[in-house]
Amino acid sequence: MKSFRFWLIGLLVFLTGCAQQSNRSKGVYMLLDTSGTYAVELNKARSIINYLLGTLQPGDTMAVGRIDTGSFSEKDIVAKVTFDARPSMANNQKRVFQNNVKRFVTGVRKSSYTDISGGMLQAIEFLNEAGSGNKYILIFSDLQEELAKGYVRDVPFKLAGFHVIALNVTKLRADNQDPKKYLARVEKWREKTEKGGGTWRVINDLERLDSLLSKG
Repeated sequence: MKSFRFWLIGLLVFLTGCAQQSNRSKGVYMLLDTSGTYAVELNKARSIINYLLGTLQPGDTMAVGRIDTGSFSEKDIVAKVTFDARPSMANNQKRVFQNNVKRFVTGVRKSSYTDISGGMLQAIEFLNEAGSGNKYILIFSDLQEELAKGYVRDVPFKLAGFHVIALNVTKLRADNQDPKKYLARVEKWREKTEKGGGTWRVINDLERLDSLLSKG
């Protein structure tokens, strides 16, 4: 009986350790704005993606999705991967991922509308299914949402455990005339994120990516 008890305790310790290890994994979903005013910025996004590919570890998950007219769809996922523990396999996965992103960026069709909310909902669903312990949504966009007629996005975000980071939030011509428009746009997404239980940051200096996946 004692031996069985020790065996059971050992099994529980092992399973707990595995769960803790799983919870340390990272899941990153990067949304790329493809609207007419922003698509020219996408080459900058490739450098961020390359940086992330060099940073993420075995067991981590990464995906890139586009923001277009209707972004709440698996069809908008440009590339996705969970990194293998074997270095040779992981390196091959990274090459395939980079090639998929390159093909997308060089052949992207500019969208007429910008469904950021749909992209966020798709990212939340994807990362929850991936089971990552630390979840990051990166929004590469000017944060100007424009929905096509008939698209409804009044769904609250459920972002507990998520870190949302806006990247390269370029200023529109109207922002230069009235900076309050830019500040209001950023504030709107901060409020939606924090209301959903997530954390919010803005990083516009793309030369300083070392803190990108920190939780601060």
